[in-house]
Amino acid sequence: MKILDYRDDDFDGAIDSLNQRTAFPDDISQSVAEILKDIQANGDAAVIRYAEKFDQAKLSAETFLYSEADIAQASAAVGDDVKTAIKLAHANVSRFSKERLPKDWSFNPRDGVELGERFVPLQRIAAYIPGGAAPLVSTVLHTITMAQVAGVEEIVIVSPASSSGEINPAIVYAATIAGATEIYRLGGVYAIGAMAYGTETIKKVDKIVGPGNAYVTAAKRHVYGHVALDLVAGPSEVLIIADSSADPAFIAADMLAQAEHGSGMEQAVLVTTEDDMIKSVQDELSKQSAELLRKDLIQKVLDNGIYLIRVQDLSQAVDVTNAYAPEHLEIMTTDARALANEIRCAGAIFLGNYTPEPVGDFVAGPSHVLPTGGAARYFNGLTVDQFCRRISMVEYSQEALTKEREAIKQFAKIEELDAHGNSVEIRFKEEL
Repeated sequence: MKILDYRDDDFDGAIDSLNQRTAFPDDISQSVAEILKDIQANGDAAVIRYAEKFDQAKLSAETFLYSEADIAQASAAVGDDVKTAIKLAHANVSRFSKERLPKDWSFNPRDGVELGERFVPLQRIAAYIPGGAAPLVSTVLHTITMAQVAGVEEIVIVSPASSSGEINPAIVYAATIAGATEIYRLGGVYAIGAMAYGTETIKKVDKIVGPGNAYVTAAKRHVYGHVALDLVAGPSEVLIIADSSADPAFIAADMLAQAEHGSGMEQAVLVTTEDDMIKSVQDELSKQSAELLRKDLIQKVLDNGIYLIRVQDLSQAVDVTNAYAPEHLEIMTTDARALANEIRCAGAIFLGNYTPEPVGDFVAGPSHVLPTGGAARYFNGLTVDQFCRRISMVEYSQEALTKEREAIKQFAKIEELDAHGNSVEIRFKEEL
């Protein structure tokens, strides 16, 4: 754990040191590029090799895709309580997505001119679902439910198989509830390559969404341009602003919830106005972590990714937060909503003592696919409109074009694009 006092330190320098975080190490980029090149050149054969090499799964082109029988068998293995939780989360994400589903619109800004936008669903998307140490069933719901609401016709999930060739049954069941049309037992870099380039048996997609480890994240960056992406996300993080009204046990529990994701590169940051709070949270972190199942993984974050920061006042806490631009921001202060209005950079904000970040991970409604590593300064989280193409609509009458003919002529002239000018002038050739 690192304890910092920003009342005395150089603020900019302290923030710079805190912001030394990245989505993936540079040294993995070359190996990722080589795998993707192999997938692009050799298709199914390369996918089969990498599935066995990285996941110890012996697959053939015929077994990449889950059959209806495979899906039924997996779904039958899921307990009723889990199914109920999955259905609840799906309903909540679906309702939120429907509320912000973009609608076609138009208006008449000038006589004879109609402008607007149409929103058309993408045809085919893929969601990457981590399935290793932590099978992220919730990620199925927080990605493809939005595609379902948007009207995407072909919704694919890819998730790594175990050595027996099976995906976690709850992931499969969630995929059926959320609207998946294809489920592939593929993971890691080779899954991203197969979705981006296509193979002899796998049709390429328009867009890839969803989180992954450092290798998956690097692979997504490499294939950008062959497909669209949601964002390039790295290890999970949370920043908590707390004053004297906050409960140290709540704070520690929420920090540990981020620390248990498993990469060891996660970060959990407390920014508080209270000296006593830092000591109390330290004690709670030590006590609670000793009782958790993933305490060995958590210890890596306790050693390197926990920051306990004392600030002068809540105004400075806001400055720290906006500079850090956290994926998740929890505000545990007397007037959390007022403070939230001052936040400019965050993936998602959780208000009050009874809104722990895991409600966003699982059941709240907005997607938990959010920008990390400071990317909340310029990226948003995943939303339903990202599964649509936005198409501008423009219609001019002859009279409207006449009114703006001269302006177009001047732009064509100054930019030395005479064909542009001619495309307008030819419509008035009877006047020439």
